[in-house]
Amino acid sequence: MRRYMMADPVVKVSLVLIATTLGFGALKIGADVFAPLIFALVTGVILAPLTEFLERFNIPNRISAFLILLLGGAFFVVLAVLVEPMIWQVADELPRIRQEVRSWIAELRNLVRGLDEVNKEVEQALGGDGQSKEKEGVDAMPDLASALFLAPQIIAQALIYIGTLLFFLMTRNGIYSWLSRHIGDDHDTEVIQERFTTVERLVSQYFIAISTINAGLGLAVGTVMTLLGLPGGWLWGLVAFMVNFVLYVGPIIFLAALLVTGVVIFDGVMSLAPAAAYLCLNMIEAQFVTPALLGRYMAVNPLLIFVSLVFWLWLWGPIGAIIAIPVTVFVLVMLDIFHPDESAKGFGADG
Repeated sequence: MRRYMMADPVVKVSLVLIATTLGFGALKIGADVFAPLIFALVTGVILAPLTEFLERFNIPNRISAFLILLLGGAFFVVLAVLVEPMIWQVADELPRIRQEVRSWIAELRNLVRGLDEVNKEVEQALGGDGQSKEKEGVDAMPDLASALFLAPQIIAQALIYIGTLLFFLMTRNGIYSWLSRHIGDDHDTEVIQERFTTVERLVSQYFIAISTINAGLGLAVGTVMTLLGLPGGWLWGLVAFMVNFVLYVGPIIFLAALLVTGVVIFDGVMSLAPAAAYLCLNMIEAQFVTPALLGRYMAVNPLLIFVSLVFWLWLWGPIGAIIAIPVTVFVLVMLDIFHPDESAKGFGADG
């Protein structure tokens, strides 16, 4: 009996590790289903204040949920109409960009071949035959058949997202009440319910703040790119707004795209101007604006944010990067690790 009691904690830890590993494996394998589902739940939490606002006018949950979906769909339709001319303007420049990229690839190929010749000479000097196999050409672009093959999968994920968001907005209060009653005992029901409310408030405040920051950054980027004469300057501003939701990875990819485009469009030092201008604007936003605004609501350890971002990015790609912070805040609040009253001081932050 004593030996069993000593081994019992080890067994419990082992079972937890096994269950956690299996759970993460299921999330990875079932990404096509779980990613849009969790993304819809996070979106529902973000939109919760809007549903509460509509409820003040005695609008039922079902009607308010449909209204929110209709407003969201109308927003994306209007956005697509406004962006379409910019997209065609950029599309007109694609042949030139493609030609420049091909010339870069040719130069890199010549450089690699030169290094390969050196390697062959070294290998022959060491007694080898200096023979190697070289694969010519590059991978072909996805064709129409591949795009059509992916279409049903994209449509299915969109339906999962829309359906989950709609039903969550309709029944979120009931879901919170049911979870509060079943997660803990009777004494914990009110506390857990309060934590759900806290999560909604924090995530909504975070999204409003970060959307405002990203909109300001996008406006600044669009203005600067237009002044620099970059084709589709305002489209670049819109893209800067969207990619900034994907922490770290989005700005890096956007910076690389600006660097390539600048070299293609401009000559000399001006070719670096778009990337340099965006880098300066992004540094101002990341180092001054974001800490000043988000610090009022929450301040989570940057290492924790980075680890969460890496994990969710590995798990579900861009969708994982978007939901990384909301999910982290949810876990911290529900485990009573993160306290909103102390967020201004910084959870685990240095100093």
